Amino acid sequence: MMLQKNTLRRQSGWAAQGPIRRGKQIKPYLYLVPILLFAIAFIYYPFGKTFLYSFCTVNAKGQITGFAGWENFAYLFQHRNFKIALLNTVKLTAMFVPLNLCVSLGLALLCNKKRRLSGVYETMFTLPMAVPMSAAAMIFKILFNPTVGYINYFLGIQLGWFEDRKVAMYGILILCLWMGMAFDFLLFLSALRAVPDQLLEAASLDGAGFFTKLFRIQIPMIMPTALYVICTNMVLSMMTSGPVMIITEGGPSRATTTLIYMMYTSGYQSSDYSLAACISIVTFLLTFGMTALALVFDSKRNYYE
Repeated sequence: MMLQKNTLRRQSGWAAQGPIRRGKQIKPYLYLVPILLFAIAFIYYPFGKTFLYSFCTVNAKGQITGFAGWENFAYLFQHRNFKIALLNTVKLTAMFVPLNLCVSLGLALLCNKKRRLSGVYETMFTLPMAVPMSAAAMIFKILFNPTVGYINYFLGIQLGWFEDRKVAMYGILILCLWMGMAFDFLLFLSALRAVPDQLLEAASLDGAGFFTKLFRIQIPMIMPTALYVICTNMVLSMMTSGPVMIITEGGPSRATTTLIYMMYTSGYQSSDYSLAACISIVTFLLTFGMTALALVFDSKRNYYE
């Protein structure tokens, strides 16, 4: 009799613990609901709508009027401005990613050892993070002005940085480097300071110099951070549009027209939403392909263990 009572008590206890256990298992997923709602509303739904627009004809009101298939992409690839925008975007990406990587890593190496005035120049290097893109673009537009700008005055030259089609893209590049180096500098600085001092001291005792320790110990140890910086910089450079909109408006002679700026002019100025959607899809595929290549390269050089 007592055995039956104990068995009933255990069964009732297990039955009561069942909902509690299920509640504990479900609870972590409930925290994901808000971010999933935002992701669906502001990422996945717009992406799906853009993908649908790229294969349809859309009127000026944003209403789908028919199915076009691959004709929209065929028209885009034959568009003269698309070829120019694609070359400009790839050129900007090819220059910005390695230069920003070298500049931010170099600044992090300079600040790696804490000194008396470390807080001062670390703050100076991170100052661009506090400046909005629009304000920075206007400041650079004035600084690089061919008549009243300080850059030409200090260099003793007469160069229209944003008026000459041969150098306009380099002016945009300088602004992007100034805006992008601050956050990457912080990432590299924290990664370098996380490298164990024992490894560097042991290498020094073995006679290793600065460059030997840099390329044999420090860089391999911070490769995960470097990969993140490379991937994010590729995405940011492919999405460059703010400086172009504010400073050059794609000129002179479309020398600074990027894919995203062309998408902006096609969609919001010309109301050609099908063309704008096609440009968005192509830009996404290019960015995704570059990021995938970087990840494949990193998988062959695994420093995460």
